[in-house]
Amino acid sequence: MAAWRKRLALYLDLIRWSRPAGWLLLLWPTLGALWVAAGGFPGWHLLGVFVLGTFLMRSAGCCINDVADREFDRHVKRTALRPVTTGAVSVNEALAVGAVLAALAFALVLTTHAIAIGISFAALAITLAYPYAKRFVAMPQAVLGLAFGLGIPMAFAAVRGEVPPLAWLLLLGNLFWVLAYDTEYAMVDRDDDLKIGIKTSAITLGQLDLPVIFLCYLLFITIWALALMQHAQGAIFMVAIGLACGQVLWHYTLIRGRQRDGCFKAFRLNHWLGLTLFAGIAASYATR
Repeated sequence: MAAWRKRLALYLDLIRWSRPAGWLLLLWPTLGALWVAAGGFPGWHLLGVFVLGTFLMRSAGCCINDVADREFDRHVKRTALRPVTTGAVSVNEALAVGAVLAALAFALVLTTHAIAIGISFAALAITLAYPYAKRFVAMPQAVLGLAFGLGIPMAFAAVRGEVPPLAWLLLLGNLFWVLAYDTEYAMVDRDDDLKIGIKTSAITLGQLDLPVIFLCYLLFITIWALALMQHAQGAIFMVAIGLACGQVLWHYTLIRGRQRDGCFKAFRLNHWLGLTLFAGIAASYATR
């Protein structure tokens, strides 16, 4: 039993069990889209599918990412002790765990709509491609943003059986948010990434990192506010927008010195920004 507990602890570390901020960043915009698509509470079935499915796919993505980056991760302070990098979990083991998690997520999607199922294949393909984008693409965070945003059209497809233009507009806005917070994340490892030759938005932008991050936050909030003005109506939603803007200003104070700890803290706190907007959307429907 002790051996199984040790193995389970390694698997939980592999999927970042103790660091939920990663999957919450995917969850809140997806749930926001789900509420808008349904015009309010979407029902327990779809809520369960998207909450659990988001967690499972993010966990599977961690397995894939750690396998792909194992040789790079050993040279980065933040990632040097990951289970695959240290050899505590083998490559085949990590891939097997990731495959099981992805299969479970796909089983959940099968209970929704054919269009959502089709989009899930695209999401899986982009998830598999993302770790390798860092080798060739100057702004790999844009690839991640697309992968993180596909839960939005999937939510509309699951509820309505179609993907309206609104879903793609929300995905575009969400892409800017991912660019903002994942550039903050990349700023943490910039020195190490320069040494090993990884491409990131933090390296590509150089001294323009802070203004571009701020601009991306602004575009995200503006697009979502304007797109949802006719849907999430009322003062509650506008208060949520105001609180989100306040959080952006706070994040700027954390990253303006470009210090590792401040940038990492700003990244980790982004899920509260997502929760704020989702809460504003959900509350605006609940109070009608």
